[in-house]
Amino acid sequence: MNDYTVSRDELQEIARRLRIESLKMVYKARSGHCGGPLSCADIIAVLYWRFLNVRPNEPRWPDRDRFVLSKGHSCPVYYAALCLRGFFDRSHLDTLRQLDTILQGHPSMKHTPGCDMSTGSLGQGLSTAGGMALGARHQHRGFRVYALLSCGEMDEGMTWEAAMAIRHYNLDNLAAIVDYNKLQLDGANDEVMRIEPLAQRWDAWGWNVIELDGHDIDSITGALERAKDHHNGPTVLIAHTVKGKGVSFMENVCEWHGKVPNEEEFQQAMKELEAPREVTA
Repeated sequence: MNDYTVSRDELQEIARRLRIESLKMVYKARSGHCGGPLSCADIIAVLYWRFLNVRPNEPRWPDRDRFVLSKGHSCPVYYAALCLRGFFDRSHLDTLRQLDTILQGHPSMKHTPGCDMSTGSLGQGLSTAGGMALGARHQHRGFRVYALLSCGEMDEGMTWEAAMAIRHYNLDNLAAIVDYNKLQLDGANDEVMRIEPLAQRWDAWGWNVIELDGHDIDSITGALERAKDHHNGPTVLIAHTVKGKGVSFMENVCEWHGKVPNEEEFQQAMKELEAPREVTA
């Protein structure tokens, strides 16, 4: 656990800011993805402000916790989190997908401070996270590994091979998180490739399975705490989310997977995200 003490209301505000910065990046670049970053912003906020033990001024600290954004196309929200946590200056957020930027169109560990793994070829993230967790065991290091997967990656055979291997090695220092927004590039999961019953499939591989509300700060925090306290193999968090969360006309609309908003749409999105919110008790 990092040394931050962040309240639920503060985390909700951080998640809102991550959504705003993500859309600003995509809009300015005129290229990128909107739906996926919005669906996982709350998860990213809880991870980076409550759980990941990292040192922004020492990005390659050997004992840092590792994070693998397997759904690499959602990198705008990842970059926003790294920036707000202090890994690099705010000015870089204006350079998404430009030549010579540190913020490539998909995460690059060679370019971006704080990025532990280059991703983008969907289905490979869980395998690399498993290698990191196994490496920690062999090196007698205490860091944990977290991998955030898209639900579309449940279509990939490599994901299930990785799940089998990670359970075989009993890697209880790893947690996988499925951003289960139920949509992918070409349509709904049930239309493209049915993955239900998803929880039972992970359970069949021998994983500790936790289902949660991926937009509820307490639900996310509680699930991650349970994962950390589980010492009999790996844990998967199936986080039920809404693609495009926070922007009314993007929510649950498949075409916003990789569509860039025009001026009117962008202004409407900013209006909705920047509107005063009622603070929950």
